[in-house]
Amino acid sequence: MSYLVTGAAGFIGFHLTSELLKNGIPVCGLDNLNSYYDVKLKQARIDELNKISTYHDIPFECIVDNLEKEEVIEEAFKKSNPEKVINLAGQAGVRYSIKNPYAYASSNLIGFLNILEACRRYSVKHLIYASSSSVYGGNKKLPFSEDDAVDHPVSFYAATKKSNELMAHSYSHLYGIPTTGLRFFTVYGPWGRPDMAPFLFTKAILNNQPIKVFNNGDMLRDFTYIDDITTSLLKIIEKIPKSNKSIESKCQSSSSSWCPYKIFNIGNSSPIKLMEFINAIEKSTGKKAKKEFLPMQKGDVKETFADTSSLEEWINFKPNTSIIAGVEKTIDWYMKFYEYSF
Repeated sequence: MSYLVTGAAGFIGFHLTSELLKNGIPVCGLDNLNSYYDVKLKQARIDELNKISTYHDIPFECIVDNLEKEEVIEEAFKKSNPEKVINLAGQAGVRYSIKNPYAYASSNLIGFLNILEACRRYSVKHLIYASSSSVYGGNKKLPFSEDDAVDHPVSFYAATKKSNELMAHSYSHLYGIPTTGLRFFTVYGPWGRPDMAPFLFTKAILNNQPIKVFNNGDMLRDFTYIDDITTSLLKIIEKIPKSNKSIESKCQSSSSSWCPYKIFNIGNSSPIKLMEFINAIEKSTGKKAKKEFLPMQKGDVKETFADTSSLEEWINFKPNTSIIAGVEKTIDWYMKFYEYSF
């Protein structure tokens, strides 16, 4: 039994792969190590995974190449013959999708199609893939439920993630491939992405630089700690959707179907104000932030709030790490990794 994890050098992919190896499951990773953010951090994650692989004597290999190359995906599947595939690769970032939409079409659409086709050819037992809370776009009703309409994306990134959900459904219907899509809500923690607010805020505060606070701080975010994400993923991987012929095509919800297909929110379901999150970083670092208040950025939304009742029912687990605990662990890792001392 082996798993294929795309985006293995990414934030969530790294943490998931680490836990799979510790649990004795061989992993074939795939990541292009692109320069969207610091390649040194991605390489450090791969180095850490190699150490874990060696220590536990469990095979791990990371193929460094692009998701949108059919021959690369074929090589990865042929080499690993995976029982289950977790697709966490793809071009991330809401704001960058405005600057470079073609990168998202290539990686998130063509790349995901390559994954779906390979899953069909290799009879994969379960495909889990990353969607995003961004699909809720301009929705005003809170909390966001998987059964809400998601037809009004406010960024091209969100549009590609909604497209992934539709593409997965078609393959679940046509070929019976069990698929589970995960709408992640503002994930943070050790080894986090440098392009996201928690990392940007921490770096600026520790270096006595101003932080950019958009919409003048009037934002609400459902910050979700990485350990809760990993725990959820490990449980979801083992819970394979099944066909439900009793569901008629004309009345199914958007989060489930007559075919083996599921969509779940993964969030803390306890959103906090952006300024409260900044305060938690200030408390953990012992330093006050210099704040530059700015208007709302294009493509951003004011509030995110996950309804996780479907997830809780499916895997009997609810993300629950408090902001105080999560931020403290994050800051502790950051200061050690980047060798800060005061």
